Amino acid sequence: MNHEEIKSVVQEKFLSSEHVTAFLCDAKVLHPEWVKKDRLLAIVEYGDEKAVFCLFTSCYPPKSFTDLSIEIVLPIDNSFKCEIDNKPSDPEAILYLNLQSRNNKFKFEIQMTPRVDNFVDDLFRGIEAVNKVQIQPEFLWLKKYNGKNEDDILAHSLVVPRSGITQMQAPVAIRESLIKRKMSDKEFDYTFTKKFTVFCGTWNVNDKSPIIPLKDWLCVDKEPPDIYAVGFQELDLSKETFLFDQTLREDEWYYAVITSVDKRAKYVKVEKVRLVGMLLIVLIKEKHYSHVRNVICDTVGTGIMGKMGNKGGVSIRFDLHNTSICFVNSHLAAHVEEYERRNQDFRDICSRTRFAQLNQQSKAIKDHDHIYWLGDLNYRITELDPMRVKKLVSENNFAPVLEWDQLKQQHKNNNVFAGYIEGVINFKPTYKYDPGTDNWDSSEKHRAPAWCDRIFWKGENITQLAYRSHPSLNISDHKPVSAIFRSEIKIIDEEKYRKVYEEVIKQLDKLENELIPQVKVDVTEIDFGTVRYLELQVRTITIKNTGKLPVEFEFIKKLDEANFCKEWLIVEPYKKCICADESCEIQLKVLINKTSACKMNAGTDKLYDILVLHLYGGKDIFITVNGTYQRSCFGCSIEVLVNLNMPIREVPVGKLIELESKRDQCVSNQSTYSIPKEIWFLVDHIYLHGLKEPNLFEQPGLHSEVLQIRDWLDSGSIDPIPGSIHSVAEALLLLLESTADPIIPYNLQSVCLRASANYLQCKQIIMELPEFRKNVFLYLCEFLQEALQHCAENGLDAKTLSTLFGAIFLRDNPNLIQEPQSRINKQVIDKKKAQFVYHFLMNDHSDLIFSR
Repeated sequence: MNHEEIKSVVQEKFLSSEHVTAFLCDAKVLHPEWVKKDRLLAIVEYGDEKAVFCLFTSCYPPKSFTDLSIEIVLPIDNSFKCEIDNKPSDPEAILYLNLQSRNNKFKFEIQMTPRVDNFVDDLFRGIEAVNKVQIQPEFLWLKKYNGKNEDDILAHSLVVPRSGITQMQAPVAIRESLIKRKMSDKEFDYTFTKKFTVFCGTWNVNDKSPIIPLKDWLCVDKEPPDIYAVGFQELDLSKETFLFDQTLREDEWYYAVITSVDKRAKYVKVEKVRLVGMLLIVLIKEKHYSHVRNVICDTVGTGIMGKMGNKGGVSIRFDLHNTSICFVNSHLAAHVEEYERRNQDFRDICSRTRFAQLNQQSKAIKDHDHIYWLGDLNYRITELDPMRVKKLVSENNFAPVLEWDQLKQQHKNNNVFAGYIEGVINFKPTYKYDPGTDNWDSSEKHRAPAWCDRIFWKGENITQLAYRSHPSLNISDHKPVSAIFRSEIKIIDEEKYRKVYEEVIKQLDKLENELIPQVKVDVTEIDFGTVRYLELQVRTITIKNTGKLPVEFEFIKKLDEANFCKEWLIVEPYKKCICADESCEIQLKVLINKTSACKMNAGTDKLYDILVLHLYGGKDIFITVNGTYQRSCFGCSIEVLVNLNMPIREVPVGKLIELESKRDQCVSNQSTYSIPKEIWFLVDHIYLHGLKEPNLFEQPGLHSEVLQIRDWLDSGSIDPIPGSIHSVAEALLLLLESTADPIIPYNLQSVCLRASANYLQCKQIIMELPEFRKNVFLYLCEFLQEALQHCAENGLDAKTLSTLFGAIFLRDNPNLIQEPQSRINKQVIDKKKAQFVYHFLMNDHSDLIFSR
């Protein structure tokens, strides 16, 4: 869009009698708490009166006036001042514009262009004109842009510092939010729908390159679709990709897709996103691209410790016209019996996926009009003999087999994909085949064929037109699947929108002049009772708008505090607009993780907080949150654990706090243990029962079993350790990661990274560690060496173990403010950490082993 086209969009934001006489599209507000992002500055004239408007745009360039929000209004009256600071030495030719009106000052950074001179000239003409008149303008036309009296026309930003908790006045941005809410309620009055076709495809390519054309998958329909969403799994199964997220296959498969889509239409990329072997590509017809806004992607790894990206989900969301769309590509946990683990992966992807938007509350997957979920979901056929399954499938008699499909069963019970729809399956199972053939798996495992690859959707006005597999593409052990949808997209009728918009403005003006916000909160004291490590607890409060005016609320920071709540507390939503007579449920979630557990054990924090619920234009409401934390060995320092000769639940809270506060002095030759007993219990159990377990330290455990293991360690139970070997292995990793300081102290990390290529230097660093830290490090390395002796059974390799444990032994310091790292820099550091540990897995270091 050129300058004049953008100006016409800005003009639509105002009434026809209000003229935009000049504007700039690259101004930045200089304030420590404002995001330094481009704003639009506009001079608007109404009769003989002028004002400066600062507008935020949700996308650039703005495609419609609905993308614009008014943040600041500065009337040009006799108090208005304009001062220019220029820095001639600046090679970028930056101009600093200081604007003041009615004791409110703002400084703008502006890139010098010829249009800046026109804008400044128009400003000074306005100042000159207002100084010539004897009667000052009233600026009554500005009242609708903030709903306040004429002496309070300036809008304060949402992020301007508060001089006190109860002194904040409703900013123009809040009024904009109220308007958007009312407009959303009247959406049907100004929108119409248009049918778009959406192609969704998923394929687990089993570590193969695209050596065959994809047209028989992507280009088989009568008409080219409007949108393509193509997901891949197992793009690259190499250790480099698994450990460091590096692969060349992403570009290979992306090129294969864009060269195989329907040639009858021209497509452009909306976005692509990858996590290890999962890749999601979204394309759209070029003619629709100008109506795409707010494109955001996110990734969630659900591998061991909830991090490793060998399993998980990748997502892309965007707004098309007035409809929000989200695509999710996931690869859930494998193995026939692990359906509960797959359910947990689904829940983790839903809860952890967040699309952050500037100046807006982040969106979850569920916060979209249309959702399409595709991928290798890995649910299997159980309780049926594999030979019987093959016979029924060969007869195209799918119904008796699908009765035993784990996903159908779990979906029916609302354990997974609740609220989603899947189309009727009329195609053969897509897994498992001998690669390169249409023959069922002939390996020793003799698996029953299964529909692992699926597509679900959620949302109104979506119709599935086709759901099929594409068996001719046979390079993988999976067959690709696709679905075609007809989706009704909401489109704004600009003329109707304008009329509804003006009606809303008038209605809001009338209400604001008559009423103040009134709400009722059902509970203001929240007691979470006993809270345990890594065990999420949720409470709900309800806010009801008892007045006639829409109410905007937000939980705000208390004075001198960085955040509105403590790190162990999550509030959703933390701000919202509630219309008259409506209610809003707010979830308060408490989760003690490794960071907060250390502070709880040390007594530097407790389960107590006061939340300030602020009503814009109204009063503040105080909500108290409290609970009792049941202390755990997770989150303790190693120094304290080696001195505890009893289960931690038997240690008085005061004694534990005292030990943590003096932990640097509490380790001596008289320490109770050479290594913490909790580490020994877990390692010994794996040593005795799990060294030959396939996928050891790669397959995640079940969260419920990890919690049982936590209780077993904390209580000193004499019963056998509960849970699977994988859950015990994950509990060990979580325990090591949760210690107050890593095995190798933070201050030695840079030394270790520099020495990582030299085994003798690495060895010297370990020799100089405090005795108990050296003991733990060498004990674990000896155990890992023993595990590698059984690599034929457990599938382990030194590279995987050194990368996994390198990130634990050499943890990054969370208290240091670190510069954002590029993916390449992070990979270099991760490889050095792995290299440091690798030396101790491949070399004999028996001369260092502790003698006790």
